[in-house]
Amino acid sequence: MSFIQEFKEFAMRGNVIDLAVGVIIGGAFGKIVDSLVKDVVMPIVGRLVGGVDFRHLYVNLGSQQYETLEAAEKAGAPLVKYGAFINTTIDFLIIALAIFVAIKAINKLKRSEPPAPAPEPAPEPEDIKLLREIRDALKQR
Repeated sequence: MSFIQEFKEFAMRGNVIDLAVGVIIGGAFGKIVDSLVKDVVMPIVGRLVGGVDFRHLYVNLGSQQYETLEAAEKAGAPLVKYGAFINTTIDFLIIALAIFVAIKAINKLKRSEPPAPAPEPAPEPEDIKLLREIRDALKQR
């Protein structure tokens, strides 16, 4: 079998195609979650903690002070952007929760295989049959 033919067989297997579809949907889902966190969740959280915009939280490690995060980035100042880290952490938690819920739902929908039928009992050995007959005959005396 040629290399190209083997590759075609590999690529056309159901699992590979399922994986490709999953990656594409996952990428799109990531964008949705990113927007949810940046545009919905974090503004609400920021409002609850006193009107803070988490995207602009940072620690300047340089000696010069800057008015905004953008100005510090433009100047090339060394920064620790912990606000962006908080946003990314919340992104991750939402994605992890969504995946957990999806897998839990999929597992519920999967049909559980019916239990295997109980094996039929093995036929009774001949010597056991004879011993029972002898026992029953002795009881009748």
